[in-house]
Amino acid sequence: MDSNKENIMSYNYSPFRFAFLITSVILSTPSSAQQVADTLFMPGVGAPSFKEGTGPAVLIDEGHSNFHTMNGRYLPFARLLRRDGYVVTPQRGRFARTDLDLAKILVISNALAKENENDWNLPTPSAFDSAEIATVRNWVNDGGSLWLIADHMPFPGATESLAAEFGILMGNGFALEAETLNGRICFTRSDGTLAEHPITQGRNLSERIDSVVSFTGQAFRLEGAGEALMTLDHNIVLLMPEVAWQFSKLTPRMSASKMLQGAVSQFGRGRVAVFGEAAMFSAQVAGPNRIPTGMNDPTAPQNARFLLNILHWLSGLL
Repeated sequence: MDSNKENIMSYNYSPFRFAFLITSVILSTPSSAQQVADTLFMPGVGAPSFKEGTGPAVLIDEGHSNFHTMNGRYLPFARLLRRDGYVVTPQRGRFARTDLDLAKILVISNALAKENENDWNLPTPSAFDSAEIATVRNWVNDGGSLWLIADHMPFPGATESLAAEFGILMGNGFALEAETLNGRICFTRSDGTLAEHPITQGRNLSERIDSVVSFTGQAFRLEGAGEALMTLDHNIVLLMPEVAWQFSKLTPRMSASKMLQGAVSQFGRGRVAVFGEAAMFSAQVAGPNRIPTGMNDPTAPQNARFLLNILHWLSGLL
């Protein structure tokens, strides 16, 4: 979720929200950002998987105009990894094999091409050049683990070329509930939208995941080998505006039923986890009322555990 989601979420609690969204546009730009990391959020991890600072190395990409960085909106993400014993550092600049070989896991969250950093309009060119894409692909094939996160438009467009290397077809739009245009989506075991998988089972009963919540993302398809984790229901549509957060009755839309917001795959000797929403793995507060969004949201009590289980799968503990 980006920092403008408070604008659409405010309409989700108004009886006039849908009529407003259909007959006008939301005039919101990245420069109006009000969402920041919740620095007070400190979820429990149980028994850490590794002694402090002795776990696998994790690189968080900061070299591609990333909207989420480890000391910014992904500070809660990085803190949780460190509390579980992982060694977390930023990856700045272009991807080089010599840098990637120092880590077990590479996290890329909401990368952008430089020209879209402050301009969330179409077109949305790749954040990565062809040499970088080949470098990441070969590194994963040789045993690295990639955690690729691309939120709503423009982030899928910036990431689609890299995602395609791993059999992912990203939808450069907004996944929303069709009638209300609410982007808050709950995935549960009970309705089948959250899959049975080692990630949702965990290592013991205390790590079992029964539900997770996302906060307005994209929808993607798994074209290659892999396993769905989070499947969108029949009531979700993908809106594809020319400018992020600007919708009208003319905005193209398509059904997102059975499309995904989470999937994993084996790739060569490596592993890949792809997710179409970013805020679910952070803890943020929005606006003057400091509305919680992400792992700190009361409706998403298992999101933090889900994050750790994904991490454990990528590092081979699951």
